[in-house]
Amino acid sequence: MVGKDSMIGMNTDRREFGKLALGAAALLSRGGGAKAAVHPNPPGIKIATSYRADPTDDDLLFLTQIGVEYVSLPATPENANAESFTKMRERYGSAGIKVYNVGSGAGPSGSLHNMPEVTLNLPGRDRRIEEYKNYLRYLGKAGIHYTTYAHMGNGIWSSGRAKTRGCDTRELDLSSPDKVGVWAGKTYREPLSHGRVFSKEEIWDNYTYFIKQVVPVAEEAGVRIGIHPDDPPAPVLAGVPRCIFGNFEGYRRAMEIANSPNIGLCLCCGTWLEGGKELTGKDPEEMIRYFGKRIFKIHFRNVSAPLPHFIETFMDNGYYDMYKIMKALRDVDYDGIVIPDHVPHMGPALAANATQAERLAADAFNRAALAYSIAYMRALRDRANREAKG
Repeated sequence: MVGKDSMIGMNTDRREFGKLALGAAALLSRGGGAKAAVHPNPPGIKIATSYRADPTDDDLLFLTQIGVEYVSLPATPENANAESFTKMRERYGSAGIKVYNVGSGAGPSGSLHNMPEVTLNLPGRDRRIEEYKNYLRYLGKAGIHYTTYAHMGNGIWSSGRAKTRGCDTRELDLSSPDKVGVWAGKTYREPLSHGRVFSKEEIWDNYTYFIKQVVPVAEEAGVRIGIHPDDPPAPVLAGVPRCIFGNFEGYRRAMEIANSPNIGLCLCCGTWLEGGKELTGKDPEEMIRYFGKRIFKIHFRNVSAPLPHFIETFMDNGYYDMYKIMKALRDVDYDGIVIPDHVPHMGPALAANATQAERLAADAFNRAALAYSIAYMRALRDRANREAKG
């Protein structure tokens, strides 16, 4: 029997979802947001993977054989331009594979993800925002209509490496003195990664300043932006609050501030599971059912347990039932991509002075890990589709 308090919560969620849906419909009808509807995705959940920007013929054959339909590609300062993005799209297209995303973007000053200048209002902020806006324009000109953005001020945090089913994988123990944040070649440490404590108000003001400049360019270019959760979604790390993209209420408010159908979520399920419902407010299934098509991309990953201590695992070896995610995606008619994320490294560890033969063997193991992940995702998707039709 459902209690009175539970019913109140359910009704509140329905009302809030209704507001979000009506807001999205209004935005799609207004002039500024119309371009978001110009390039609709084909229906259905799309199986994808991250891969290299310059695939060999062998790479394309391998991806085709394991059933990859779309790819998410990296960019460097050297290839972050419309011409290079077009060549990437055409190269994969020659094998019948579509480029959905060019993420981990790069500009003349480096990575366009996790820019501390933007997140923390450090010197160079306006220059970095202009680089990001140009990046969106390049994507639009190349016919690529999605990119992932992350808003962390001091990187992704880990405390070392661990084993899951004998495979090497990432670990974070918040009690470890060895934990550090890393991004784009920089390392961040406690107690204060940037010399002082930042307030939540500063983080919110800095996000608002950024997104208000970015929205018009994203709409004009016809590019959707999915914002990645803070990894991990701890409330504060080294003096920097993770108050926006580390919890449900933060995401909801951030979407309201953006006020655009071009701004949505890249829901990294592994990151969300690192926080657990106690920190995030909703589990991945609940996030999907609330935000629906405001989610543009899914990172399909599991972990051993919520914070304060987790290790990354294979999809079928963590604490969360990943089928709940795939079923929720099917129920909301999700039409974006689902990609494996941080797949544990199979095979023996590769030494820095490894021989060519050892490197080839490691590549074969990594391909096996990817194939395993793709097969698992396809099986879950096919099950969800069959049950929906039944």
